[in-house]
Amino acid sequence: MTQEIEMIWKDAEAALQKTTSVEELENVRISFLGKKGTITQQLKTLGRLTPEERQVVAPALNQLKTKLLSSLQEKKEAFETASLNEKLKTESLDISLPAQPLDAGSLHPTRQVMHEVISIFGQMGFTVAEGPEVEEDTKNFDLLNIPSHHPARQMQDTFYLPDREDGQKMVLRTHTSPVQIRTMLTQEPPIQIIVPGRVYRSDYDMTHTPMFHQVEALMIGENINMGHLKGCLVSFLTAFFGINDLPVRFRPSYFPFTEPSAEVDIGCSRKDGTLKIGAGDDWMEILGCGMVHPNVLENCGIDAKRYQGFALGMGVERMAMLKYGIPDLRTFFEGDLNWHKHYGFNAFDAPSFLNGLAGGIGR
Repeated sequence: MTQEIEMIWKDAEAALQKTTSVEELENVRISFLGKKGTITQQLKTLGRLTPEERQVVAPALNQLKTKLLSSLQEKKEAFETASLNEKLKTESLDISLPAQPLDAGSLHPTRQVMHEVISIFGQMGFTVAEGPEVEEDTKNFDLLNIPSHHPARQMQDTFYLPDREDGQKMVLRTHTSPVQIRTMLTQEPPIQIIVPGRVYRSDYDMTHTPMFHQVEALMIGENINMGHLKGCLVSFLTAFFGINDLPVRFRPSYFPFTEPSAEVDIGCSRKDGTLKIGAGDDWMEILGCGMVHPNVLENCGIDAKRYQGFALGMGVERMAMLKYGIPDLRTFFEGDLNWHKHYGFNAFDAPSFLNGLAGGIGR
């Protein structure tokens, strides 16, 4: 048997000497080490040998296998080196040519503004809260003190989905307020959250799209009043627009989930078709806010006689349009690369206040 193993090695050596390419080496490997290869077949016969014969033949076959694999690898490396050297003789690289430009990615204005808003509120102690976009009708409307006859519950404004098996009506959330509800249902006051996310409404024109983004804020605690709401919003708006003396006014309004409610305007000027944020003789509505309605607190199991708080909400795309001069809301969702290159933001060149994002969120 030992002589037969030696003959196999001589045959393998002869086959290796005749090879002239990596492909031929692979054929040699298959011939000797493949499923039906010579060495493989010999290994299969070990079971028919006596224990004494196996102690001699098995190590010899394994040594032969190892030796052949090593020779195959050496020969393969030699072929690859020779091939590379040949290419180097005939090919060249002109290092004087300029490098091809690389298209760098950028942040979408919506994402940029969401980062900015979250960062500013994060530095005021708010933490991020999130929730599902497919929401229960009760959390989207009922618990927010929005009665069944409210216009927002009509089919033309809301995307309704099939009811759940338990009969619960499901919708694509029309605002991020259900996250406030979920937080109040599961967390004891004090509560101080910022809620960014996608929302859906059945509407489409220059200033409305079926899907858009909102950011809402909620603060619940003892002795929270309108003064806290006003101070929070004035601080946010001056930081967001970068105007220290930004005029801000609050107008009485109505929202079913807040009482009292207010619309917030910022000063601006309009001249020759150009809108300029800041000092001026005109006003621009920017967001809605108010003190959380006692019914909403009680619906969530919070004692409205002990706790009160404020809530506010804004459209992210609207904030981006005003700050960065983007005229049409629909362009945010059209996927135009030229538009994105023009209005997008370098992720590595963000405004300095974004550095507070990591430290402000989750405190």
